[in-house]
Amino acid sequence: MSLSDRLAQRMPPATQAARELPGAHRRRPADPFAALKRSVHEGLLEVLGPKLYDAHLDQHELEVQVTQTLQAVLQRDETPLTVADRARIAQEVADEVLGHGPLEPYLRDPEISEIMVNGHDQIYVERGGRLYPVAAAFADEAHLRRTIDKIVARVGRRVDESSPMVDARLPDGSRVNAVIPPIALDGSLLTIRKFAADPFTVEDLIAFGTLTPEVADLLAACVRGRLNILIGGGTGSGKTTTLNVLSSFVPADERIVTIEDAAELQLRQEHVLRMESRPPGLEGAGRITVRDLVRNSLRMRPDRIIIGEVRDGAALDMLQAMNTGHDGSLTTLHSNSPRDSLARLETMVLMAEMDLPQRAIREQMSSAINLIIHQARLKDGSRRITHIAEVDGMEGDVITLLDVFAFDFRAGVDEEGRYRGTLRATGLRPRFLETLADRGVHVPSSVLGPAERRSITGTWGGR
Repeated sequence: MSLSDRLAQRMPPATQAARELPGAHRRRPADPFAALKRSVHEGLLEVLGPKLYDAHLDQHELEVQVTQTLQAVLQRDETPLTVADRARIAQEVADEVLGHGPLEPYLRDPEISEIMVNGHDQIYVERGGRLYPVAAAFADEAHLRRTIDKIVARVGRRVDESSPMVDARLPDGSRVNAVIPPIALDGSLLTIRKFAADPFTVEDLIAFGTLTPEVADLLAACVRGRLNILIGGGTGSGKTTTLNVLSSFVPADERIVTIEDAAELQLRQEHVLRMESRPPGLEGAGRITVRDLVRNSLRMRPDRIIIGEVRDGAALDMLQAMNTGHDGSLTTLHSNSPRDSLARLETMVLMAEMDLPQRAIREQMSSAINLIIHQARLKDGSRRITHIAEVDGMEGDVITLLDVFAFDFRAGVDEEGRYRGTLRATGLRPRFLETLADRGVHVPSSVLGPAERRSITGTWGGR
């Protein structure tokens, strides 16, 4: 039995009950090794010094030196420790120096998809689409702030009282958002959306139930056939993962330009040019927006333009690019349905302040966008594609949509609350099949199911 376990046994019953209470926001007991870890940390800094911050030192070599020095410092300390406690302290100090402190074990766990820090003493994780509290905590607010500063400094960004919100990323591409006081009233907030070290493939999405083999075949044909595709959905619904998978269908001999607020896409092709927006500097100058990057990308001779997410006036430049020879572009946006994706896109075009008439905007949208994929995170925690709709042109002042695939919600849920339904073909034949055929891409008729009488399933933009 380790020393920490023996100390836990000696706690008063009320304290033990509080520790075992699931999900409660409570004051956690003090770490019995806090003083020892500080001493070991100081000893490590004394021995290694500037080497810890040497940008030219190989990361693996630094890890080896830190591990060896930690063991030497612990052996020099006279505090009696069991083997398990010694290993635990060494790991926690190494995580603090080389990684992100108490978050490091959850960053290494492949089953955890999101980490949410609600102040220094409350951490939640998402596993299997559901949220769980964990026992880890930062020592205090200053400890949490140091971790946030370490993350944002690596990508050349800053967070302080004058700029209390920041988007950043980890070296593996995981998305980071941090909010600090005075905006965050109860202490700094940190959210990390993890990305798999090995990007998901289309086979993974089929195994997860996100899509079906038939839908995968259709989407692969649409990407190879250079259709312009818009992926909509709510926060955390898996839009970026689906965008990554769709981008894997782009032929390897094409020149791809990716544009993102924080670089997250993990393309496997060789001819990829990655660009990332930049916030303003300390003087308020030097800002580079996604819209600036979209306009610049048109001068880079791209075969494909992939925008991680469109959220402002860049929508206008994106539509113009799609309408001027840059077929096969891909992007995502936040929305609640395929029709809502069009409403959001129109609103964002208006943010460009070009004073365009409504009909002109809708004509641009209907001619630029070929396919809308809508994805949702369902109540059971699963992420599913719920609609695949063709933008079918305009009738009068309205844009018409044709559902090609739709999720079968009528199948209900099983005993464990999981949805039984899946994506099913509506049987309607989209017009883009002719476009794909003209470009030499054949879609087997079996993919779309038995043919039905063609009819418009919905319109958007009516009075």
